[in-house]
Amino acid sequence: MAWMTYISHWFEQDDWYEGLQRVNMSQVRQVGLLAAGCQPWNRDVCAASGDRFAYCATLAIYVYQLDHHYNEFKLHAIMSEHKKTITALSWCPHNPDLFASGSADNLVIIWNVAEQKVIAKLDNAKGTPASLSWCWNAGDALAFASHRGPLFIWTISGPDSGVTVHKDAHSFLSDICMFRWHTQKKGKVAFGHIDGSLSIFQPGNKSQKHVLRPDSLEGTDEEDPVSALEWDPLSTDYLLVANLHHGIRLVDSESLCCITTFSFPSAAASVQCLAWVPSAPGMFITGDSQVGVLRIWNVSRTTPIDNFKLKKTGFHCLHVLNSPPRKKFSNQSPTKNHYTSSTSEAVPPPTLTQNQAFSLPPGHAVCCFLDGGIGLYDMGAKKWDFLRDLGHVETIFDCKFKPDNPNLLATASFDGTIKVWDINTLTAVYTSPGNEGVIYSLSWAPGDLNCIAGATSRNGAFIWDIKKGKMVQRFNEHGKNGIFCIAWSHKDSKRIATCSGDGYCIIRTIDGKILHKYRHPAAVFGCDWSQNNKDMIATGCEDKNVRVYYVATSSDQPLKVFSGHTEKVFHVRWSPLREGTLCSGSDDGSVRIWDYTQDACINILSGHTAPVRGLMWNTEIPYLLISGSWDYTIKVWDTREGICLDTVCDHGADVYGLTCHPRRPFTMASCSRDSTVRLWSLTPLITPLQINILADRPWEEIIGNTDSAIEPGAPPLLCGKVSRDIKQEIEKLSGNLRVKKLRWFSECLSPPGGSDNLWNLVAVIKGQDDSLLPQNYCKGIMHLKHLIKFRTSEAQELTTVKMSKFGGGIGVPTKEERLKEAAQIHLRLGQVQRYCELMVELGEWDKALSVAPSVSVKYWKKLMQRRADQLIQEDKDDVIPYCIAIGDVKKLVHFFMSRGQLKEALLVAQAACEGNMQTFHVSTPKGPSFSDDIYKEDFNELLQEACRELAEWYFQDGRAVLAACCHLAVDNIELAMAYLIRGNELELAVCVGTVLGEPAAPATHCALELLARKCMMTPACFPSVGYSFPYCHVNRDLAADLLLMTPDSELQLVKLCAFCPGCTEEISDLHEKCKLPTVEECMQLAETAHANGKIFETIKYYLLSQEPEKALPIGIDFIKEHISSSDWTLDTVYPVLDLLSYIRTEKLVLHTCTEARNELLILCGYVGALLAIRRQYHSIVPALYEYTSQLLKRRKVSVPLKIEHLSEELDAWRACTQVVNPSSEDSPYTPPSDSQRLVYATLLKRLKEEPLRGIVGPDYVTGSNLPSHSDIHISCLTGLKIQGPVFFLEDGKSTISLNDALMWAKVNPFSPLGTGIRLNPF
Repeated sequence: MAWMTYISHWFEQDDWYEGLQRVNMSQVRQVGLLAAGCQPWNRDVCAASGDRFAYCATLAIYVYQLDHHYNEFKLHAIMSEHKKTITALSWCPHNPDLFASGSADNLVIIWNVAEQKVIAKLDNAKGTPASLSWCWNAGDALAFASHRGPLFIWTISGPDSGVTVHKDAHSFLSDICMFRWHTQKKGKVAFGHIDGSLSIFQPGNKSQKHVLRPDSLEGTDEEDPVSALEWDPLSTDYLLVANLHHGIRLVDSESLCCITTFSFPSAAASVQCLAWVPSAPGMFITGDSQVGVLRIWNVSRTTPIDNFKLKKTGFHCLHVLNSPPRKKFSNQSPTKNHYTSSTSEAVPPPTLTQNQAFSLPPGHAVCCFLDGGIGLYDMGAKKWDFLRDLGHVETIFDCKFKPDNPNLLATASFDGTIKVWDINTLTAVYTSPGNEGVIYSLSWAPGDLNCIAGATSRNGAFIWDIKKGKMVQRFNEHGKNGIFCIAWSHKDSKRIATCSGDGYCIIRTIDGKILHKYRHPAAVFGCDWSQNNKDMIATGCEDKNVRVYYVATSSDQPLKVFSGHTEKVFHVRWSPLREGTLCSGSDDGSVRIWDYTQDACINILSGHTAPVRGLMWNTEIPYLLISGSWDYTIKVWDTREGICLDTVCDHGADVYGLTCHPRRPFTMASCSRDSTVRLWSLTPLITPLQINILADRPWEEIIGNTDSAIEPGAPPLLCGKVSRDIKQEIEKLSGNLRVKKLRWFSECLSPPGGSDNLWNLVAVIKGQDDSLLPQNYCKGIMHLKHLIKFRTSEAQELTTVKMSKFGGGIGVPTKEERLKEAAQIHLRLGQVQRYCELMVELGEWDKALSVAPSVSVKYWKKLMQRRADQLIQEDKDDVIPYCIAIGDVKKLVHFFMSRGQLKEALLVAQAACEGNMQTFHVSTPKGPSFSDDIYKEDFNELLQEACRELAEWYFQDGRAVLAACCHLAVDNIELAMAYLIRGNELELAVCVGTVLGEPAAPATHCALELLARKCMMTPACFPSVGYSFPYCHVNRDLAADLLLMTPDSELQLVKLCAFCPGCTEEISDLHEKCKLPTVEECMQLAETAHANGKIFETIKYYLLSQEPEKALPIGIDFIKEHISSSDWTLDTVYPVLDLLSYIRTEKLVLHTCTEARNELLILCGYVGALLAIRRQYHSIVPALYEYTSQLLKRRKVSVPLKIEHLSEELDAWRACTQVVNPSSEDSPYTPPSDSQRLVYATLLKRLKEEPLRGIVGPDYVTGSNLPSHSDIHISCLTGLKIQGPVFFLEDGKSTISLNDALMWAKVNPFSPLGTGIRLNPF
């Protein structure tokens, strides 16, 4: 296996313990990603191949892949090697894993998508590759051209590798817009030019340069760029060309004549892009440049077959997926007529009119829009399969949470817009009008004023009222100079500060009255109002100094000037908790901490390798500071000692803005030049504090004052407003305070993404009055008992809502769309008459009439009469008398069919078949009551099944909390808790489980045990610092407290005391706390038990004694003896092996224990593999078997296991589970042999069932599905690149995914490196 190359050296070593690094993993966890939009600058910026599509932001390429199980496209990878604007993208026609991209710094890159890596680079591409394309009929050659030409051919490998110039394609008279190779005719290529002409080159033929200009342009100098160019896939010579102003033509490249000119319904329409539809010969689609209208065409008609308005903004580019998602359409492809070209007319059947001859092709169009929107449109179903609306397409310079709403985040970008996002759904809810130049900075108005102040590069500053959707104030005091920072005072809402390249920091009132103009010797980049003194403001200047001004005086001189930085100072930030303390970030790569009262720099934080931009103090932990830099990293600092606690490398470019909301102090947002916004959870940094809350420790171990919290080495304490407010509210309450305490702290510490929803459902289950549910409850996953009620009211709301003149913000549906949505809800609720009336209002009579009989025949006839009246007005009375008078469905259907009105015929027939919406029961001998129960049972089963499917969808999407919500919505507490545990949301699981009580108890106890394991090896300060563990005993005590919260905890407490190191006194204290015998007594009890043949008791007490190593041979011999027999089961050996694995690490690694250690590791590996099979941890089963085999091969041991036997078992498991788990469509299914079935059956008999049923299935933590730019770690288990959180093993270099680490640790406590170190990824 590939992974062996990474770790084989460990298996050779027995005495390796010295100098080993501590196991670690990143403490800052990515929990959300706002992907960038598609750039509108260059043409070929989207591409597709098979079940993948890709698009370019300015600096990164986003690759989406079809998840076949859920039949939806998901973000698979972000490729970010380019440092300048990406100019073009092309997917390899011969290899679906390869695509190429070019960028403005003359760089061309070949990527492998499957492996997510660069496989070739061309660094000096002689001019910017404005257009590039793989050469058809040449597997490894790529062509590219700059705007001026010539066409270069890069042969990537082989004897002729290198770059050559195309012998004809050069010396053009007009710039190149794009070029396209012919897919069948070798070497044939067409170019589109700015002047509207084409150039066509073909080996053996005369070159045709600048031909086929639109007729109206001939003889003029007028330019009309070729906006799209595509060869007809079924012809060798026909080419579809679009010019920006002169529309679309089908031209013949041989005879150089125009075959067809296509006409638009409106003279104002112009084509931006076009694409052939592979599944429908002769069909193509176009996108308009002004408005987002998608038009469907057939070459046999000069006008569009259909038009869809998909968005208000124009198209930028289009691409049709070759093969639609497999599950949606039948696999039967029409038999091809090899003599038919795309230009052949589609001859309609004689009974059909020309209009009915065309139906929309089954196909998916990747649509990119000028506002950065990107979507996948299902043309057959006329709906979006996927729409990523309104992403920023350029650098995001700033981001800030709304003061009164932690769910709304505003971002300011180089693209000239401010957007406001809902971070729960990761969708844009407002966008500013745009055209502001670059927006460098933003600042929310205090409280609920719903205004944002923005600072621009050339248009001064402004105030945008987001509800009104317009600018309500402008400030132009800085003239045309760029304003780098704007700050709205949150202590005095009338004051706004701006600082600019003109050297001034200006303080004014919101109505524009200037209060102060603070002059600096150079450009001013940053300013920040003190959060403790409303009249104090600090600035950062190009002259390398930080200044503090006092606004309440008339003086324009600074109170203090702080010097020390060696390059310009950018941002400055006052500490919200430590009065008089501020920090500054500089181009010298350092962050300095200044104390205003001491007039001094009290610390220098060094570590960034480029200028520092983002700065953010935590609003609860007074010494916690986060910085973002042009070195692409975010660093977390403990400012007491100047220690870097964590470095996050997930952004793909400069990090500019950092922000958190005081009500959610451990959720951080960051923004970057990579055009993304990312959300992070900082809670792993304060794990001991979280566990103090769970263990119901006294307030002084949770909340403290700033002075005590900033003492060096002190454990983290909450010192901010939110924690103090929670404490005050709890102290006012009576009754069960613990429930409120757990909920409020959980909501404060948990990141967005479902925790609020989860707590609302817990409240419903616990019987809370519905009137106390928050307004946004109905927007999330609702409890079953509320679903019908809320959906009905939602339908009514959709029907009655009045649209404002300008619409209601981004992506707000039209009135027609709202009515359609309301109608669909009414139909699903069985409210058919309301559905019919809405359909009538929409003018969709056929839909209303088809289901009206299910209301009543009388109503149906009445509706028919109304329809007849309308048709009479439209002068179509030949049908109406027949319809009304005869009422014969059969004749009516035949009549419609004879007229070619197939849809109407179908609708009437459907209406007749369905009758009405009532459910008819087949009568049964046991009477109607029996029948009703049966139906009720069926429906409930269906409901549970639907719920499981939805939960699994959320879970696989890395959203375990929402998966748990799905199960709580139908009162399935056991599965809800299981999903939280499998998502490693252990603290949340304990909080929720404690509140839910008895039904959740088994899972709560499981979560408590895992949390106790987490505490056993976590220092009580910051987990990633590696202090000298002065607080380890604190964590032992915490672990003991958690275990004491579970019933029958003696065995777990034994494991804790056995494992935790310490001096004699500390160990004795722990024994006493856990109510266990003293160390000396344990030795005597062990010897007595040994004499009486009580193996388990012997091992238990030896582990607790001064000589725990004595337990090893006794336990190992017991297990070896058992697994030597043929009828042993997992449950007989696992309890002993599990207990034995808690031997203290320093004893296990003694030289005298080498053989026993190796045997223990082998047995744990093998039993771990069996447990992984039982728990369906499919991804680690092969690795566990391989790990065990390698240890057997390389270590001197005597165990009753053979490598051949392990190999046989693994093969049998693979063969017998491949039906359930098909690896890919390429490898055909081979049924297991009889011997494999026998081996697997024996295996299953040995395994028995998992006691806690719900936790079966793989672990999947939040963020597992989020690609980051730092996905460069290779898993030593699989040899593949890790996506999502990474876990470092004890050598500090080897990595595995956090998901695999969690599953491994649950079945085999020892590291995959075979060292005897215990894993602790929890």
